Amino acid sequence: MQIVQHPSANFGPRKGGAKPDLIVLHYTGMDSAEAALARLCDPVAEVSAHYLIARDGTVFQLVDEMMRAWHAGAGSWGAARDVNSRSIGVELCNAGALIGLPPFAHRQMRSLEALLDELMQRHTIPPERIIGHSDMAPGRKTDPGPAFDWRRLAKAGRSVWAAGAPGSQGDPKDGVPSLARFHRAARRFGYCATVAPETVLAAFRLRFAPERIGQPPGHADISQIEALAQAYPCIDEARPKA
Repeated sequence: MQIVQHPSANFGPRKGGAKPDLIVLHYTGMDSAEAALARLCDPVAEVSAHYLIARDGTVFQLVDEMMRAWHAGAGSWGAARDVNSRSIGVELCNAGALIGLPPFAHRQMRSLEALLDELMQRHTIPPERIIGHSDMAPGRKTDPGPAFDWRRLAKAGRSVWAAGAPGSQGDPKDGVPSLARFHRAARRFGYCATVAPETVLAAFRLRFAPERIGQPPGHADISQIEALAQAYPCIDEARPKA
């Protein structure tokens, strides 16, 4: 895979000796790769990412992988509170909500898959540690959004998916779908940001169930998140916190 070097000055050292063990996917929310590159390299903007992938599949590297790019902002995943120090940030050129959540281009997805293969191997990052910006910053961020094909990544071992565990229901005492039960499982999976359970549910649905966005909590949400938490419990508590 050919990578175009386009250095940004917006980075610093990873704090506390942290090494990358997460990959965070974003969309740019901008009209073009040129506009995104300009912003990600603007010292005044104070934002960056390690990589930007244009719609035609061109991959730009802006920040060295061992440095701390400024892409994640406030939020958390598991015990990681300084996600920038623990992650590699990948921006996908996509206008997002600006023009009604357009699909991600095929060549762009192919380049993303090739990049993820290299990053996961180089840094020993398992598929459950590939997350969206909306996962670690629920309510504050919504990218890469409901048009992003997480299931495609999961089928090839580049992320995770669960359709739901058969027979999983609400709280046994009343059979009603329990938001508290959903939230407990969500925290085990990694959704540990300090936000309301309803906000976590909305972020979860952006990625795993966009067809249920706006609906009340349901058995399907509980089934799916419990299957994910059982199969992929967040291992962060066993790692150095950052």
